[in-house]
Amino acid sequence: MQFGQIRQSAALNPAKILLLVLIYGLLWFGTLNYRHLIPSDEGRYAEIAREMLVTGDWVTPRYNGYKYFEKPPLQIWATATAFNAFGIGDWQARLWTALTGFLTILLIGFTGARIYSARAGWLAALVLASSPMWVIGGHINSLDMGLSAFLVAALCSLLLAQTSHNPRGTRQWMWACWAFMALATLSKGVIGVAIPGMVFVAYSITAWDWKIWKRLHIISGTILFLAITAPWFILVAQRNPEFLEFFFIHEHLQRFTQNAHSRTGPIYYFIPLLLLGFLPWVVQIPGSVGQAWRERNREFSHGWLLVCWFAVILGFFSVSQSKLPGYIIPIFPALALIVGHRLDRNLGFSNSLGLPWQLQTLFFVILGGIGFIFLDQVSKQARPDEIQSYARYTYWIVAALIALITFSLLALIQSKRNGLSSITSFASGFFLCALIAGTGHETLGRAVSGIDLVEKVKVNIPEKVNFYSVRILDHTVPFYLGRTMTMVEFPDELEFGVKQEPQLWLPTLDAFIERWKEDQTAYALMVPEQYEELQKFNVPMQEVGRDSRRVIVKHPDPAGTPPQ
Repeated sequence: MQFGQIRQSAALNPAKILLLVLIYGLLWFGTLNYRHLIPSDEGRYAEIAREMLVTGDWVTPRYNGYKYFEKPPLQIWATATAFNAFGIGDWQARLWTALTGFLTILLIGFTGARIYSARAGWLAALVLASSPMWVIGGHINSLDMGLSAFLVAALCSLLLAQTSHNPRGTRQWMWACWAFMALATLSKGVIGVAIPGMVFVAYSITAWDWKIWKRLHIISGTILFLAITAPWFILVAQRNPEFLEFFFIHEHLQRFTQNAHSRTGPIYYFIPLLLLGFLPWVVQIPGSVGQAWRERNREFSHGWLLVCWFAVILGFFSVSQSKLPGYIIPIFPALALIVGHRLDRNLGFSNSLGLPWQLQTLFFVILGGIGFIFLDQVSKQARPDEIQSYARYTYWIVAALIALITFSLLALIQSKRNGLSSITSFASGFFLCALIAGTGHETLGRAVSGIDLVEKVKVNIPEKVNFYSVRILDHTVPFYLGRTMTMVEFPDELEFGVKQEPQLWLPTLDAFIERWKEDQTAYALMVPEQYEELQKFNVPMQEVGRDSRRVIVKHPDPAGTPPQ
């Protein structure tokens, strides 16, 4: 949209802002339960929380019954608490992610209002609330949004501390910064303190601002940080001596320096994610960075600190040997603040702040066409019973594009008389586009979630029977069944856990067959190809239910029903 030709608008209307926030919140939280959980993060972290609640062990996380030390437990604690308060289900599993994502939008608005102006804060909140990757990330049960929320809260606290006009305010906001870094560390590990540290060093060097180190309250802040983080680390290490080496060496050092998790990617891996994840505000980034550069020589340059935040995180994960899309989610709030500041500064001036509306619309149409082509190609490689799912998803994409174009047209109409309303409408179109497209993924995700298979067989499975997972780790079926499974031969990401407690798994298929013949009340989960292989060996099995990806079997009925 061509924001450069909109005139200066009136002051913010608090009543309208409150109404919009309420509507946004209803849409944000109201869609949490529409989709079922999908592999791997969503099912994994929901199941760990369910097991924590059921076992009552809030110190040692377990996944599928095995020790699981890949991440700290803050989000697991929060999700288990949600399960305890509201019951076990899909929206409860996503509640922490959605809550932290939503509150971060409000925090960005508050911070922007304090360090820039009320209008800049509103515009920054709009930018973040309409960034597709932030919207979608806030509706997926993974650790990235919770980590990002606390990292950004630490960043905002630092900004507010350094712009405070009295020592008491600086001290209190810096203590908040240290506390939020501690919560980020409990969310996903030492990255919660490493990222702010790297950013601060980069800022000090590039802005040549060394006096700021005297205002960080390092001693009292470190004490507060350790008071929050140390108790769990000490307790879990006492109960599990193997924890420290695995967590700090394998999960941090090796993850960054080695291809230990098969998550490599080219150095430009995150660039397309940045471009798509920050639509439609990408064109504002160069000008916003340039503006921050020109302002960096102030006593404290919050704009330049935000640029350092963006650049350090993007660069750090680009050179890492482990790459996943969610790793760069923390950069979007920082970009939202500097873009909101730039939009505020240029609102009402004649210079163009972006591409003309016609070019942007053409770009979106082309993007939608590419999306349809991509869906068509993917659907041709899908399983036969899932092809229709891709066809149904195209309706959601159409609806998302209709919402986008409708609100873009409304923004164009408003652009000549009310700049803020125009930008608000434009942002609303992108929010709805991302929300509709993300919600509609249920048409594709339901098949991989395993919910239909579980609903078909769950009622007939006795409560106290052994359940085996044969050469497969399914990330959703254990959660929906509400039971753990004994791993057979292939432990997948539970390799560390089965090594610590080898008596809890079966290391070979032959060991499983022997156990299966003895345990005549047991059930097992496997892929269809594995079931066919076992049938060739005349292993006594009766199919209970299947979908395109899994089969659940049990022993044949005592009456003599032959295996299927």
